Amino acid sequence: MKPPDLGSTAMSSSIERKSPSLRLAQGARTRRQILSTAADVASAEGLEGLSIGRLASRLGMSKSGLFAHFGSKEQLQLATVDAAAEVFENRVVEPSTKAKPGIARLSAMLEAWQTYIQKCGYRGGCFFAAASAEFDGRPGPVRGRIAEWTGTWLRLIEQEAGQAKALGHLRADIDAAQLAFELHAFVQEANWAAQLLDDRDAFDRAARAVGRRLEDAATAKGREILAHD
Repeated sequence: MKPPDLGSTAMSSSIERKSPSLRLAQGARTRRQILSTAADVASAEGLEGLSIGRLASRLGMSKSGLFAHFGSKEQLQLATVDAAAEVFENRVVEPSTKAKPGIARLSAMLEAWQTYIQKCGYRGGCFFAAASAEFDGRPGPVRGRIAEWTGTWLRLIEQEAGQAKALGHLRADIDAAQLAFELHAFVQEANWAAQLLDDRDAFDRAARAVGRRLEDAATAKGREILAHD
């Protein structure tokens, strides 16, 4: 009798032991691919334009395979919002934390946001601007999730403005909430003008508006930081 190939047996056993993890990893990659495509579609055509059948066709998957990842259109929409938020956090929020707290970080947050919108690769520009316009008057879980993420970003801008004020980078009479509202509006307007009006200068205009507003709100110390940022 030929002796068993212990090496092959050991390798087979190893593969069998690893297979659940490999399946999980493959499933996670597939889910990320699905959600990346879904976010791109939703940015240009709306979250309501998403359907399991349409997305499956675009990705070359079976409906049942895609359904197994989400189960319903609403769950697909919610997962797409969360995936877009994760991308935003990785490409805007996290890089901004490398700047020093206060006015330098506040400026970095707005700059990173504008860069992200221009280079994110979504056909419809800022995912959350498109999703907000689509769902702002439609109560429900999807609207709630969009409001949660967009509200968090606005509060982060406000908190950093408050930090800048506390550090003496902004004047004592500056209302952090009002400043955050204005800065947020500049970038949102740029996204709108770029998408709807094909205004190629929109983000340059927004950058100048943000810079002027920060300089106007800054103390001498804050302006010195901005000048060397």
